[in-house]
Amino acid sequence: MAVRNVVKVMNFHSLLRVDKARKKAAMYFDTEEELFRIIRKIMYNKNIILDKKAITPKSDAPILNVYIGNDLGFCSDFNFSINKEVRLDREHKIIIGRKIHAYDATDNVELVITKEDFFHKFGDVEKIIYDAIINRKYREINVIYNHYHNVNNLEFTKKKLFPVDYDEERDNETFDEDFAMETELTPMLNNLIALFICYELKICEMNSYAAENVIRQQLTNQSLKKIDELEEEKFKEERKWKKQKDFQKIIENYRK
Repeated sequence: MAVRNVVKVMNFHSLLRVDKARKKAAMYFDTEEELFRIIRKIMYNKNIILDKKAITPKSDAPILNVYIGNDLGFCSDFNFSINKEVRLDREHKIIIGRKIHAYDATDNVELVITKEDFFHKFGDVEKIIYDAIINRKYREINVIYNHYHNVNNLEFTKKKLFPVDYDEERDNETFDEDFAMETELTPMLNNLIALFICYELKICEMNSYAAENVIRQQLTNQSLKKIDELEEEKFKEERKWKKQKDFQKIIENYRK
């Protein structure tokens, strides 16, 4: 009974976390969308003269890959594909999650952080991203994680965050506003791009969190079903034993 109660609690919490992750990802997504529109309007506005070379990544710079796993167990092979990718990766890395372990500490690892600390100490990740964009340290930034589409569709995903695809169209945008600039444009744009990437990472992390808890919820469902089967089998055995005992008692009484 105690085991059943623990599994039920885990099952219930997993469902709550999926819903919480979806809502939080949607909240980050709204801000990320607005940042993208602002960046795109600055990039393509015909009234602005912008030296695009100043924000273009260096072709000979290394790549930064951000891996998002999880801290807790009871989620099957959730980290299998991620650990496999990490094991083969020779580029620079940020590791998020205790369950990602297939790396060498000296193998271009910029930061190792738990999933819990990602929530409370995001500044450590943010610092690396801002430094990377402002100083053009990497030619590409990718995030590798398990993406949640719905409860029946979880996908191992590698998503490029930088360079940002400015050509992507969103809604009916116009680029003919007349901007009045009172600051250097390039540093401001670099900061906007870094902020945009940070929001992308938060969205990916929330999707990963939802995917993790979907798997945990599925496993706890299977465990509850198995517990029911074992208890049913135990009940049948006890009932069989009781019938045999009662029958034996009847035979003994008859003989007497």
